[in-house]
Amino acid sequence: MSTILIVIVGLAGLLVGVAIGFTVRRRQDATSLQEAEEKANRILVEAESTQKELLLKAKEESLEMRNALEAEIRDRRAEITRTEQRLSQREESLDRKSDSLERRDQELRQREGEAEGIRAEAETIRESQLAEIQRISGLSQDEAKQELLASIEDEVREEASRRVREMEKQVEATAGQRARRVLATAIQRYTAEVTAESTVSVVPIPSDEMKGRIIGREGRNIRAIEAATGVDVIIDDTPDAITVSAFDPVRREVARSALTSLVQDGRIHPTRIEDAVNKARRDVEAVMAEAAEAATVEAGVMNLHPEVMKTLGRLRYRTSYGQNVLRHSIETAHIAAMIAREIGADVEIARAGGFLHDLGKAVDHEVEGTHAIIGAQILRRFKAREEVAHCVEAHHEEVPPQTVEAIIVMMADAISGGRPGARRESLEAYIKRLETLENIATSRKGVEAAFAIQAGRELRIIVKPDSVDDLEAMRIARDVSQQIEETMEYPGQIKVTVVRETRATEYAK
Repeated sequence: MSTILIVIVGLAGLLVGVAIGFTVRRRQDATSLQEAEEKANRILVEAESTQKELLLKAKEESLEMRNALEAEIRDRRAEITRTEQRLSQREESLDRKSDSLERRDQELRQREGEAEGIRAEAETIRESQLAEIQRISGLSQDEAKQELLASIEDEVREEASRRVREMEKQVEATAGQRARRVLATAIQRYTAEVTAESTVSVVPIPSDEMKGRIIGREGRNIRAIEAATGVDVIIDDTPDAITVSAFDPVRREVARSALTSLVQDGRIHPTRIEDAVNKARRDVEAVMAEAAEAATVEAGVMNLHPEVMKTLGRLRYRTSYGQNVLRHSIETAHIAAMIAREIGADVEIARAGGFLHDLGKAVDHEVEGTHAIIGAQILRRFKAREEVAHCVEAHHEEVPPQTVEAIIVMMADAISGGRPGARRESLEAYIKRLETLENIATSRKGVEAAFAIQAGRELRIIVKPDSVDDLEAMRIARDVSQQIEETMEYPGQIKVTVVRETRATEYAK
């Protein structure tokens, strides 16, 4: 009985729980539904608000676009208006020009009519003159015309010849003065020192005992020095000095510097000699590089190729007829630039050509050919300006000069080498040069005598008039000058003058 009661109570409790749960679930569902409705209402309100904002923003953007479009339309209308005004002004200008051209055309037609009338009048006068000439001389019209034209042609030719002669005389008178003034100005504006040419260098030593140390045991030291430097070391009776001899000035300077270092150090043996020579070679190369850099700055010729600079530096120790070639190059550059500036030529080309004209002398003892051609080849190899290379190769007329700058470089080179005090040579070499000049001339057939005058700058040749005519005299002058250029070395230029004189003598009795 109690079990049934428990079951009944349990069922009743279950039913009550189910009822309570159902009631609670309904209330929760009602609450959720209300919340969902409220949320839906909020979303609808927000959607309506967003829609209104979007509509308002769209209206604002549409209004801005409309305003911008209206402003652009106004600007374009204003631009069209201005264009129409310019076109209108151009049309008016064209109309005025057209009217002016029409007036000119009318004037030209009027002048053509007047000219035609004058031409017809001139033709009438000419015909009447021809008829008069024919009547007077009895010549036909064609014959009279030919005679008249010949007479006029002779008069014109004579007048032209007279004017040409007058102009030639005027040019000769003024050009000579102008050239002398330009050259004198260039020479006066530049001066340079004189150096003595030498193929030997003297190294002082503290005592004669040092000579034996330089020679070494069985001459091994002196042989090592000569082998390392390529020079001749001369040890004679000269007190407190030894002599270094070589035609290559760079090798001679390396040897002199190395010997000086060895003498000061006192340790002289083959290994030490080799170290001293290598150090001296580096020092000399540094000095040449500094000299080349300083020379380019002084001459005003910059941006040269490094290999050209290296070759240029070797001229620091090169001399020609007592004149240092690097100083001569700087001097020639200044003189060429001054002459070019005076006559209106290209100053930079003349300056560079004058500065580099003797570049080949740095290696002419190593490379076959003349220094002018060698220098031009070096410049072309390293992409220098062709105008500058031409100035270099033409400065001794081995190549005909094609530009005024090349001729200026020739003049500047002659001025630098030929000015007073620029170069000097020994008395023996001077006398030998004059004798060689005279012998070249007297070896020619028909030459009676030859005289080297003006310190060897002019060769005066006297020929026999009965065996040498004028044409042969000119040929002798040309051949002698070519032989001098090919066989001799001399500063500046040498003038060759051939004199042919015929004398007629009679006695009145």
